[in-house]
Amino acid sequence: MADQGKNKLHVYNTLSREKELFESLNAPHVGMYVCGPTVYGDPHLGHAKSYVSFDVVLRYLRYLGYKVRYVQNITDVGHLVGDAEEGEDKLSKQARIEQVEPMEIAEKYTYSYFRDMDKLNVLRPDIAPRASGHIPEQIAMVKKLIEKGHAYNADGNVYFDVSSDEEYGKLSGRKTEDAESGTRVDVASDKKNPEDFALWKKADDGHIMKWDSPWSIGYPGWHVECSAMSTKYLGESFDIHGGGLDNQFPHHECEIAQAECAHDAPFVKYWMHNNMVTLEGQKMGKSLGNAINLDQFFTGNHDLLSRGWPPEVIRFFLLQSHYRSTTDFSEEALSAAEAGLKNLHSMVMAIDKAEPGSGTAFDLDGLKHAFETAMNDDFNSAQAIAVLFDQLKEVRKNINNGQAPENLDTLKILLHSIVEEVLGLWPKQASGSNEETLNGLVELLIEIRTQARSDKNFELSDKIRDDLDKLGVKLMDSKDGTTFTID
Repeated sequence: MADQGKNKLHVYNTLSREKELFESLNAPHVGMYVCGPTVYGDPHLGHAKSYVSFDVVLRYLRYLGYKVRYVQNITDVGHLVGDAEEGEDKLSKQARIEQVEPMEIAEKYTYSYFRDMDKLNVLRPDIAPRASGHIPEQIAMVKKLIEKGHAYNADGNVYFDVSSDEEYGKLSGRKTEDAESGTRVDVASDKKNPEDFALWKKADDGHIMKWDSPWSIGYPGWHVECSAMSTKYLGESFDIHGGGLDNQFPHHECEIAQAECAHDAPFVKYWMHNNMVTLEGQKMGKSLGNAINLDQFFTGNHDLLSRGWPPEVIRFFLLQSHYRSTTDFSEEALSAAEAGLKNLHSMVMAIDKAEPGSGTAFDLDGLKHAFETAMNDDFNSAQAIAVLFDQLKEVRKNINNGQAPENLDTLKILLHSIVEEVLGLWPKQASGSNEETLNGLVELLIEIRTQARSDKNFELSDKIRDDLDKLGVKLMDSKDGTTFTID
């Protein structure tokens, strides 16, 4: 593992409400769990903020030499509309709207989630467990909680008895009597206390997603899935649990209660929460009706957007603010991010394409130390990016003046490590010209096909489309006569 001397990683721990020196439970191994999406709709900018942020956390830990097992769940059952204890499952509701099976909804939006995360250069988790695929583990945890007196069966519904856990509320700092009204709506009459939360719900006849259990034919509560799946793959105690700030209460609070009461062991050492994306000061989210999904950002197909924005610009835009800070969206901010990214890429490309010269050796240790100092301060990507701008502009100037530093090759290696492997911002052009050439050839074939369609040469037009399809390039013809590629 990298020897950082006194310059060591510190992480803001929501549990202690302060920055702490990061020391893994079983170095050099790190167990990291981040709450994944509920797959009932397309991912939006709020999702991107969370998963780009934790992507950089993952990348930097690996840069430091840790062997990270990254688990991120897929919620495909049990998350009720409004996050209350009663009501319809979010996937079931969307399935009714689209008139398909709930698992079709899960497949559709799991695909779009990973598709858009791939475009944002977010690394795939090592394990992406689905809630519906881990029903036995959730039932086993509920059984254990009942046996230990922390849960009770009420005519087929099983609830966690909050009064049995003296430490409930330690993450959010909220006592049970402070529970927000949103978590107390439609309080079930079979609960002992209004604050008790569901571990298992008895399904009515119209509920599609349901399983047999010792208590009833039903389905698990939203909170229990994360406790069951995280401990299955990372152990009863692990290093990092991440998620959005809006999940701190009640979701993460309930996770802690379930896991620690079931296993009689500390659940998570470091709790990390990213802040939200706002639009004119209001949280951007699907439930509020003001979310712009990522595909709309990429294509510009939304009333609030004047154009499409490249995924790498959105990633850079998000990394320019600290993960614990709010990120306020505007097209002006995206334009500034695009200009900044182009500047960064121009510096990286100038260095990557240059040959070592007779100029003064670049201070590699200084760049490495400044970058790590920024990242070691709770993964401050915004400050790390500022370090790059500050230190690389002089190198570019010297290269343009014919005074490239003599240790340029070593600088290139360090830049790849920082810009590509940690920040995920390496310019595509600097990775080689093959991709550019292939994209150019596809565009040329599209032009030829467009002309063929104009000349009513449909045989040639169809052949180009079909042959490209065999190569994995799918074309879509719009109503205005233009043609574009689709995933």
